[in-house]
Amino acid sequence: MKPETQAWRDLQAHAAGQLRAGFAGRVVRLAQGPTKKTWRLFLDQGAAQIRPGFAERVLRAARNLPGMPSFLDQFAYSIGTAALCAIVALYLHSRSLELESERNLATWQQIAMHVDDADPGP
Repeated sequence: MKPETQAWRDLQAHAAGQLRAGFAGRVVRLAQGPTKKTWRLFLDQGAAQIRPGFAERVLRAARNLPGMPSFLDQFAYSIGTAALCAIVALYLHSRSLELESERNLATWQQIAMHVDDADPGP
């Protein structure tokens, strides 16, 4: 029987034999990410997709947005969200109870039917 360290060495050697040549180099290149030249090409390609004046339009639209919501607005939104979550939770709970009751009733009806069939009667 081989010692554990020898078994691991054999497994590593077998796994390394299954890899294609240059695998480690490709993994290291991918782990390092794109080069500066590749980033520049990405940025140029993205910039070519945007119409002229896009940044100015976005900034102008952002300046025209209403200010931060007030504490009361945030509180009302939180209460509404909590109420909606509670309603959904109650609905799901009542629905699961209803389904469980129907399943239990059907089981008891089967038991009663078997008892009636087994009962010889008077």
